[in-house]
Amino acid sequence: MLALFYIFIGVAIGVSFWQITRILNLRGVIATDKDNDRQGKYFILFGIFIYALMIYCLIGMNVLMLPESASYEGENDDLLFDISFWMIGIVQFIMQFIIFFFTYKYRGKKTKKAKFYADNHILELIWTVIPGVVIIVLIGFGIFQWTEVMNIDESEDPIIIEVYAKQFAWQARYAGADNTLGLGNVNFIDETNNPIGVDLSDPASLDDKPVTELHLPKGKKVLFKFRSQDVLHSAYMPHFRAQMNCVPGMVTQFAFTPKYTTEEMREQSEVMDKTRGINKIRSDKGEDLYEFDYVLLCNKICGASHYSMQMKIVVEEEDDYKQWLAEQPTFAEKL
Repeated sequence: MLALFYIFIGVAIGVSFWQITRILNLRGVIATDKDNDRQGKYFILFGIFIYALMIYCLIGMNVLMLPESASYEGENDDLLFDISFWMIGIVQFIMQFIIFFFTYKYRGKKTKKAKFYADNHILELIWTVIPGVVIIVLIGFGIFQWTEVMNIDESEDPIIIEVYAKQFAWQARYAGADNTLGLGNVNFIDETNNPIGVDLSDPASLDDKPVTELHLPKGKKVLFKFRSQDVLHSAYMPHFRAQMNCVPGMVTQFAFTPKYTTEEMREQSEVMDKTRGINKIRSDKGEDLYEFDYVLLCNKICGASHYSMQMKIVVEEEDDYKQWLAEQPTFAEKL
């Protein structure tokens, strides 16, 4: 499929250069009715091709889309995406038809004369007010969702996790029994004993638990706080519809509530279909087979090894999460 795509691009570029050279040779040439009729019919054929390509992308390429949100907060992101997608899609299908059909219907003829149409206030009002109202509604929905993931209700007693970014790895620590993260600063970094720069003189730091893999309990609100050691990174958890920049010198955050455990997500039909597709490609290449896992990625091009900046996320039942967390040593135990 990829080779076919490259061939198509190469042919398109070749045809474009050919057409450009033809245009350069048309100086002083006046198009005839026959030329206009032929070009109008070509445009109709091109319109059919565009529609076929759009339909193929909607159906055939759907396998590349993410499965349903794995967090409750992400449901609103999916809803906003669906609303925007269908609105844009419907408008595009209608407008493309109008553009291609009108280009053919009103192709140049010597017996026809173009009508000068200065303006129409009603039409101007319609295509100004309607998009304005739609944009206001969509932005309002977006602000509501932003508030949902940014403003944390303390009564929910969320699990607090700090995620630390640096070229080219993620590290993390869980707040201890006091559910309070100790202070951190790059001045405290010791690559051997304290790679994320935790202030070990702060009593709140001693019961914090450093980890190299994230475990989250299903159905429990989790508050993530982000720091960066060097450049701008972006913590991206695609399956939870969550992303936040990690900015050197400041702390950023977001929160969400996991909806499905890793095992439950692996059993969803969409995920199973995608996994089969990936494993067919891997099998043909002789590579190890893939098993679905949630993942934390960096969504900023932060350097040469940006692609390798990943951390595994495991969502499990609360009892399993508590057992795993209890097995993780604190900073005090590591000293």
